[in-house]
Amino acid sequence: MFPMELTKSTRIKITVLYGVITGLSNMIAALIPITFSTPALQSFYMSSWVAFLEKYESVTNWITLGTFVIPSILCFVYARRRKSKYFYSRFINLPIAYSFIGITGWIAYFLAEIIILLSIKTAYNIKITPIILTSSMYIILEALLSFTISYFVMETLHRKKFLPQFFPNGNLHKIKGTITPSLKFLFTVLYISTVLFPIFYLLSAIMTAVFNKSITIDTNAILVFFIILIFGILLFVIFTDYFNSPLIKLQKNAEQIAKGNYSEKVNIVTNDSFGVLADTFNEMTAVLNEKTRRILKIQNSIITGMAAMVESRDNSTGGHIKRTSECVKIFIIELKNTDCYRNLSDSFCQSVIKAAPMHDLGKIAVDDAILRKPGKFTDEEYEQMKQHSAEGERIIENVLSEVNDIEFKKIAMNIAHFHHEKYNGQGYPNGLREKQIPLEARIMALADVFDALVSKRCYKDTFSYDKAFAIIEDSLGSHFDPNLGKIFISCRQKLENLYDSQYKHI
Repeated sequence: MFPMELTKSTRIKITVLYGVITGLSNMIAALIPITFSTPALQSFYMSSWVAFLEKYESVTNWITLGTFVIPSILCFVYARRRKSKYFYSRFINLPIAYSFIGITGWIAYFLAEIIILLSIKTAYNIKITPIILTSSMYIILEALLSFTISYFVMETLHRKKFLPQFFPNGNLHKIKGTITPSLKFLFTVLYISTVLFPIFYLLSAIMTAVFNKSITIDTNAILVFFIILIFGILLFVIFTDYFNSPLIKLQKNAEQIAKGNYSEKVNIVTNDSFGVLADTFNEMTAVLNEKTRRILKIQNSIITGMAAMVESRDNSTGGHIKRTSECVKIFIIELKNTDCYRNLSDSFCQSVIKAAPMHDLGKIAVDDAILRKPGKFTDEEYEQMKQHSAEGERIIENVLSEVNDIEFKKIAMNIAHFHHEKYNGQGYPNGLREKQIPLEARIMALADVFDALVSKRCYKDTFSYDKAFAIIEDSLGSHFDPNLGKIFISCRQKLENLYDSQYKHI
């Protein structure tokens, strides 16, 4: 929700203020040629050009006026509210937008000057090259000074007064259409104001003197000048990288934290302020990671406790959730070692393992008389028992409603809802077939049935490993995904070792 204080009338007032600042910046910049233009105008090559300017002074005055009128029109067009979605972003962008718009008048003036010179050079016998070079120096100076003054004044007002007043909660970069000046851009502006402006000012003075033949520039002096200029550019690049690179790293890690990923560290190893900031940032991330780990552990304990509570109501499935979870873990590890499933993400695999204990949570809604029945279900009882899959999805959705891990929630819900589906479409609750059944549910189905086969139930004795794996093999393509089933069967030795070592009395 945007602040109500930034009404259209309020924005217009601030826009007008910034327009005045832009105009004043151009007026100040227009004074530059006055400081050293007289010697240049007295030179021979300028005499014809000066004569033309004096003859058509009324026309040239209109062109000069355009230097101020053109930016004013463009500023008005920019600030005008055309679409409501740009109402706030265009206000936020005012300093940078108006600063660039402010120099368009100088560009237009220079282009008009070139066009006029090309049109009259023959009639007035004018050498246009030195005039254009001198004029370009003036234009660059005027544009630099105008941009620098307007940007820093407006940006300071914006940063210290208006933005905190109208957007106290920040998050300006999330507003559609907002321009976010990078540190590189800010350093460029600083470089222009502190380095390039004095250089171009000096160049303008030198060119005026040279074309007036009042001084001669030695080639060595020119070489030294360009060496200094290149050295300044190198320093600019180095300092920009010095400040920009660590901030980019900090920003990327902050974005990862916002997504819930606390494992990445900011790789900045220096003994300056950035190094201290990175170390502090990493310490904060480590603390958040530990707290998140504890919260997840508590969450998992609660979910496992709920599953155990459900299991305690069912006479036939004691220890089932723990055993199936171990089976799934072994199965997942084996899947990752095969070519077909090598690309399964670690987050997917961990989510399946973590969600496995929740596959029968829906049984909490099944009546005790049905859940504890020692014999075979009637058709009506079986229909009621089948409701536990959909109920399990609903319970998990509610229990995990505040969990940020979308992938884990979806996998847990799919496992609960679809682990009784069959590959041939004869399962429940939806009669899904083949790849319509989520992969995690197809994985869970194998572990669930295997444990049911080798475990003692009130309606059956334990099956031998041979018989259990024979049943699974015979059900490939009908009950189970044939590709997954073959890989599950390849886990036989590891599964037998698990059950023989930990679950001898099942």
